[in-house]
Amino acid sequence: MRLLARLLALLALSLAAACSDKAPAPPEQGGPALWRVQRGGLDGWLFGTIHVLPKGVAWQTGAITDAMGKADRLVLEAADLQDEQKTLMLFEKMGRSAGLPPLENRVPPDERAALDKALGDGGTSSQQLSGYESWAAAMLLSAAAQQSLHVSQEEGVEPVLIAAFKAKGKPIGGLETVERQFGAFDTLPEAAQRRLLVQTVHEAKDMKGLYDRILDAWVKGDMEAIAKEDQRGEQPDPMVEEAILVARNRDWVKAIEALSGHPFLAVGAGHLTGRENLIALLQARGFTVTRVQ
Repeated sequence: MRLLARLLALLALSLAAACSDKAPAPPEQGGPALWRVQRGGLDGWLFGTIHVLPKGVAWQTGAITDAMGKADRLVLEAADLQDEQKTLMLFEKMGRSAGLPPLENRVPPDERAALDKALGDGGTSSQQLSGYESWAAAMLLSAAAQQSLHVSQEEGVEPVLIAAFKAKGKPIGGLETVERQFGAFDTLPEAAQRRLLVQTVHEAKDMKGLYDRILDAWVKGDMEAIAKEDQRGEQPDPMVEEAILVARNRDWVKAIEALSGHPFLAVGAGHLTGRENLIALLQARGFTVTRVQ
């Protein structure tokens, strides 16, 4: 999926959540993509999630439910995303700085009209976002744009997984921390952050269409269609892609290598396609990764 969708995925459980008025029915066969991951003392599952869903998407197929039942723990991208207060506190701490220029001065002159429209459509303003660093302003602009879609964060995959594993008394962990997630953006050079802001403005124009395409592909387990979203529209800035996707995937492989037993690994489906995706990196480290759904 394109950069905007991946960007939104990081904050979907805490700052905002996209939804659509179109809820595709589950396919008669298949379902969201699920893999078996094995090496040494680890024999678990890898589930490609979509962090936010409209009501009525029946994604818990028999294969997924069976894997959840056999798993001895849940491993999310970041377990501390469950702590909304901590997440918001970190975002405010890391995302704000004093003496920043107005938001409109951080985009090229010919992009200012588009920025103004995106801000207006999202019910926010340059004044409200100018106190945030450019990466954080881009996230908040995305979140604001989603509000016009009548957002809800109650229907995402992760809350359902968390509730199910808590009910069984099984531990819940993470491959990284929320601070690491925000840090991937916070350490970007300002020029890269501004390019991210401009691309967020551009992609906000077709947010609903983008989300609907990704949702339709995800519920069918069509990873090829999800991968094709990478090729639609603008290509992500290489520096941003490296920081927020590839480098994190590499770190996740190291975290998975330290695991044993039967974990149920749940990460955004966008991390399972494209350059140095998580599956390819695991295979390169000697893991057997087998598609089971």
